[in-house]
Amino acid sequence: MTVTTDNDSYVFQGLIDRKLPEVQGGKGCKIIVEKNGKVHEDIFDGITGAAVGALGWGDEDIHGIMSEAAKTHTYTFPSLIGNPQSEELAKFYIDNSPEGVFASALWCCSGSEANENAMKIIRQYQVERGQSKRTKIISRESSYHGFTLGALSISHNPRAEQFKEILLDQKELCLKMPVCYPYRFMKKGETEEEYSARLIDSLEKLILDNDPTTISVVLVETLPGSSLGTTPPPKGYLSGIRRICNKYDIVFMLDEVMCGTGRSNPNGKLNCWENFLTPEEAPDIQSVGKTLGSGYVTIAGVLVSPKIKKAYVEGTNMVIGSHTYASHGFNCAVALGVQKKILGNGLTKNIFEKGNLMGAKLQEALLKEDNIVGDVRGIGGFWSLEFVKDRATKEPFPYKTDVAHRFEAICFENGINVMGMQGNIDFVSGDIALLAPSFIITEDDVATIVERVTKSVNDLTAELKAEGLF
Repeated sequence: MTVTTDNDSYVFQGLIDRKLPEVQGGKGCKIIVEKNGKVHEDIFDGITGAAVGALGWGDEDIHGIMSEAAKTHTYTFPSLIGNPQSEELAKFYIDNSPEGVFASALWCCSGSEANENAMKIIRQYQVERGQSKRTKIISRESSYHGFTLGALSISHNPRAEQFKEILLDQKELCLKMPVCYPYRFMKKGETEEEYSARLIDSLEKLILDNDPTTISVVLVETLPGSSLGTTPPPKGYLSGIRRICNKYDIVFMLDEVMCGTGRSNPNGKLNCWENFLTPEEAPDIQSVGKTLGSGYVTIAGVLVSPKIKKAYVEGTNMVIGSHTYASHGFNCAVALGVQKKILGNGLTKNIFEKGNLMGAKLQEALLKEDNIVGDVRGIGGFWSLEFVKDRATKEPFPYKTDVAHRFEAICFENGINVMGMQGNIDFVSGDIALLAPSFIITEDDVATIVERVTKSVNDLTAELKAEGLF
């Protein structure tokens, strides 16, 4: 179907002078998209925005959930007065995490906001317990924690590089430890455990070189997303960071904004780190978001451990100030309804199983053939492809070839929506594509994803061969 549209945009995002493709509607795993005057009615949503979707689109219960939330909602400013919906959502998340791991939660409106708040919570925690010298934040090279200036300061990627002149101090305050990237940086003959030990040694050296009594927090993404492409941590890596944090009395934080809240949990619950850590090794603080509200409301959050809560309670017992829409009653009520339906219908279990099936089938379909895919990696409902010019040497394509976005465009023409990203290796080179379908996918949906992605890989491989680039 072709429609006539005014392509001038009044929204300051994406391409400034014209509209991006626009979603006209969606049902389940499919979306209807108008692009360049043509309506595409059979697009399988393989990325759900930015790994946001859980229930799929047009869920039959969501209007009822929203209607009930609206009936009781009265806006409250959280530093002055609370609401039961935010309390109930916090208790739900705590109760559906391993016992004793979390004791409190703060709800906000985006992952960037969640990570900003986490940094302030950690800072006050150190002050509350008489450790005001602990100001330094250690995060990773090739990481992404959000698009606000504070979140970009603790990130390390091309998006952060654009604003380096106005970021928080990168030499004395926001320190960076080596990236964890087995596909590229694990040495030949090195085991996962040996690679992890090498990275942990680098972290400890960084701590010692910068005075352990001044280090406040070590922060990593459990399963990276747009920065690196769903690289699972090697054996012993996260537990090694936990051990080092315990040794030097440093806060251990995990960012699960993109990978968490049920997308990659092995136990039918919520947290991705349960693939790698015992409850005793759990993070002291954790950011969450994305699938929390399944895209129906804007919500993210910070989960706080008993240790951190205790320091506050025994200190000033308060947080001064708040974001206007923190702990928003309507958003919390809708997110709680979404999460109850997800767990009630076993959808976290479903996405873990079907997502791993999708990943295994993509590996089988792509890695045995001569094409541009060098690696297929992920966990549960969060996977990525990495494209290379030479599989043996892992040589990336030149930046100007823009393989990631060309792949994204070909996928769309073949009826599947994915996210293409560049710069995962060194801020310039490196091409990846991300997949994060809704939790409701079936085996037939998995077959559709694999078929359309495989066709797109083959189509782009043929194009690059014809151009003499592969």
